[in-house]
Amino acid sequence: MTETDDIIIDTTARIFSELGDPQTLNNACDDTWQQPLWTALADSGLTRAWVPEDQGGAGAEITDGFDILVTAGRYAVAVPLAETLLAGWLLAKAGIMMPDGPLSVAMGNADNPFRINSNGSLSGTAKVVPFAGDVDHFTVLTDKGVALVKASDCNIETGVSMAGDAMSDVTFDGVTPSTVAVVPGGFGIKDLMLMGAAIRSAQMAGGLQAILDLAVDYAKERVAFGRPISKFQAVQHNLARLGGETAVAVAAAGSAADAIANAEGANAQQFDQAVFLEVAAAKIRTGEAVGDGTAIAHQTFGAIGFTSEHVLQRHTRRLWAWRDDYGSESEWAVRLGEMIATNGADELWPLLASR
Repeated sequence: MTETDDIIIDTTARIFSELGDPQTLNNACDDTWQQPLWTALADSGLTRAWVPEDQGGAGAEITDGFDILVTAGRYAVAVPLAETLLAGWLLAKAGIMMPDGPLSVAMGNADNPFRINSNGSLSGTAKVVPFAGDVDHFTVLTDKGVALVKASDCNIETGVSMAGDAMSDVTFDGVTPSTVAVVPGGFGIKDLMLMGAAIRSAQMAGGLQAILDLAVDYAKERVAFGRPISKFQAVQHNLARLGGETAVAVAAAGSAADAIANAEGANAQQFDQAVFLEVAAAKIRTGEAVGDGTAIAHQTFGAIGFTSEHVLQRHTRRLWAWRDDYGSESEWAVRLGEMIATNGADELWPLLASR
């Protein structure tokens, strides 16, 4: 870890600890905390980490952005930071200047991509777009390239995620984008899905670190039968398992981030099979870790961890939501299996050994 990495992580942690502390926000009676937090993130350049300086961004390394996401995951972030980073990264690929304000990415799919009509308008509906009701612009990958669309021009259905954050269907029919530009090199929806899955893996890794700290601290304080529950062997065993799952998730997410950084450093417009392997493995393994890890954390806290007043549920509900975003672990397992089967058995070991 470099000095720059330390500065970025420390800056992100400081902003969230001062303006986005999970327990403080969990007790808040309204959402007035969102604007000061977003302003601090934007002023520090964290929201533009993946945008080159000549496009109005911070010009940070890919790994720096993932460090931001892991740290944000520890604070159960409830603002579209990850979505804005992803949107900025996609706009940078197309050479489009990133606008001010929060953004989100509206995803189509490989079989039914968003289309630009002959009159320049869009056709298509994006399902469950994160923070759709809270952003100023959408970045959309279409059959003609990347489009930047004003959120106010779209039809946004009101909806929320499992975590209680805005997540809605967005209809773009008849909407004319502000800008459209082609990404060179055949960049497509599969590449965008890979980046989204890596982002959620990083957030889940950070979130697991947070619930591990919460569970360990609580086990030291909670007394039963005259001694802290951390002294009971069964509790120690469970916390050790949670620690193991967290460590594996951090390692998997970090390996995926490094693979993407290496691909980006080579100026590749499309991700290769090595990146696919790393990201698929990270999304599968972090998702599995979330399933086991959140169960252990809630078992440690008992019923109190599920109450709206308790901060644990603020973390675990977001972890459960992130687990399904950009493909669940079962979906990525199928895709990974299909790739390996297509390549043939003789190609599996060389691919694994190259990592």
